[in-house]
Amino acid sequence: MKIQLIRNASLWLEYGGVTFLIDPMFSGQGVNPPIVNTANGRRNPLVPLPEPAGRWLAPDAVVLTHLHQDHWDQAAAELLPQDLPLLCQEGDQNHIAGQGFQNITEVKDGAALTFRGVTLTRTGGRHGSGEIGELMGKVSGFVFRAEGEPVLYLAGDTIWCGEVREALDEHQPDIVIVNAGGAEFLTGGPITMNEQDVVDVCRYAPEASVIAVHMEAINHCLVTRGQLKARLEREGLGSRVALPLDGEWLELL
Repeated sequence: MKIQLIRNASLWLEYGGVTFLIDPMFSGQGVNPPIVNTANGRRNPLVPLPEPAGRWLAPDAVVLTHLHQDHWDQAAAELLPQDLPLLCQEGDQNHIAGQGFQNITEVKDGAALTFRGVTLTRTGGRHGSGEIGELMGKVSGFVFRAEGEPVLYLAGDTIWCGEVREALDEHQPDIVIVNAGGAEFLTGGPITMNEQDVVDVCRYAPEASVIAVHMEAINHCLVTRGQLKARLEREGLGSRVALPLDGEWLELL
């Protein structure tokens, strides 16, 4: 298994002989307005792509955890070939089809499908708590399995919650990817994992390696790599969590 953090939650995954593009956001730096009702007015994305977008336009399949703009933006929809296989959560197909894509498969919560020998199981999550969590809508994670590969759990945009614990219990992943930017609005609490949530994942799944992404690219993601690294080191967890930079590759056996 090899994985490249492109930027934010956008990942290039080479797994079981298959290439997956996950949650592509290809907009140029500052093209999009700031997320509303947040603590600063910086335009998004905050940083450029580490390489030209053309580098990531020919995967075997695209995996979308949900359709928020920082996971599936207009630039990605315009650049990617419309005949690419796209895997998404139940309820998102019509929107994607409306953008011209023709090969879309919805995956129900808890259901699994096999794509070219790789089995993907969709998991749930909570994109925040209380009223703000309800307003943010449905989100997904995915568990990847293939012969000769570690079990990979992509948690998606979620806080530490019962759905994440259930996924860890059921699938016993070797590697967990968490969206750890601690995104927040002015009210309502975090809508993605913050430092404490990442610590909780590490404590709950002590045998798993953790990769933390979704930082320093969107204006309401307030947890930086440096802040998370410092907290993990204080907790004695620094060696458990990889904090890749944009464009960085990780190879895991």
